[in-house]
Amino acid sequence: MRAVNLEKLLPGDIPRGEKILWHGRPRWVSLARRAYRADFVAAYFVALTVWNCSSVGRDSGWFAAGVVGAKTLGIGAAALALLALLAFASARTTLYVVTSRRLVLKVGIALPIFINLPFTQIASAAARLYSDGTGDIPVALAPSQRVAYFALWPHARPFHFRHPEPALRCVANGVEVAETVSRALREAAGQTERAHMREIGAPAEPHAGSAALPKRAVA
Repeated sequence: MRAVNLEKLLPGDIPRGEKILWHGRPRWVSLARRAYRADFVAAYFVALTVWNCSSVGRDSGWFAAGVVGAKTLGIGAAALALLALLAFASARTTLYVVTSRRLVLKVGIALPIFINLPFTQIASAAARLYSDGTGDIPVALAPSQRVAYFALWPHARPFHFRHPEPALRCVANGVEVAETVSRALREAAGQTERAHMREIGAPAEPHAGSAALPKRAVA
């Protein structure tokens, strides 16, 4: 992998016997849609524009309604541009690494930090695949382990505040990455049988690497 020679992947030297299985970044467009909720923001401003135009048009005429609509759309476009910029910056400064012994998340736009997750601290993993081929792979930590949700965000399973789950968000080739993580967890746990990632929302199994891969992509 050429990128291994171009940037520091891990917070320290790789110990003897440990190898990098995969590394990558989020796809920024998918990150903007799923983590920064750009789709919902766009839908909100479209609905707000229609509402403003219809309200003003009844009282002041359609020219005034067009002016109000253009202003509303302009504000919406600026909001979406800001979200796109944040998603792009987040994707460019993020690095996910899967080794034979751990997951490493390098996150943070202004102050990058390493989050080191040995497989011994991971209770289970899951996967959510999207129709554009990207996917999220969150991992549930052992009860004794905890990482603050806001230190992780947006690299966390959404809305899991009480028990935050670090996640590889919006990675390309989500199926292949999920299988790589599943295989690494299974081998680290000494399992020889085939195991799959569980579908998001299914109950977690009690051992590492046990999760069921979603049978279909979701938008």
